[in-house]
Amino acid sequence: MQEDWIWGLIGGLLIGSGGAVYLLANGRIMGASGILGGLVDRSGWDSWKERAAFLAGVFLLPIPLYPLYRAVDTHITSNFAVIVAAGLLVGIGTRFANGCTSGHGVCGISRFSLRGIVATVFYIGAGGIAVILFRHLLGIV
Repeated sequence: MQEDWIWGLIGGLLIGSGGAVYLLANGRIMGASGILGGLVDRSGWDSWKERAAFLAGVFLLPIPLYPLYRAVDTHITSNFAVIVAAGLLVGIGTRFANGCTSGHGVCGISRFSLRGIVATVFYIGAGGIAVILFRHLLGIV
């Protein structure tokens, strides 16, 4: 629909606001992969309550917002192996880049971080190449 862009705007405002509040409250960047990674590899166990609360909010907030949703065609593939492989590749990529879109893209660019800008340019470029390769050349997705 024509007004689908509004959901992207609302989501972007929520992520940006969350990043600002996280930085103001904790003095740290809201990087979702770093928050989760610190729990998984135990490097962030000194702040596990804060990390767990953040992740609980990420997973639980959609529940009260569900009545506002309507059917959206995401154009995602029905091939489960492709979905799993994509998720694993994203996870590996965030570890190599030392961050994800929330850390580098949202919080890094907004602070004019050269590292965040460079990382964002590279992962957006890699995403574009992946679409060209997997959708247009190989027809997998």
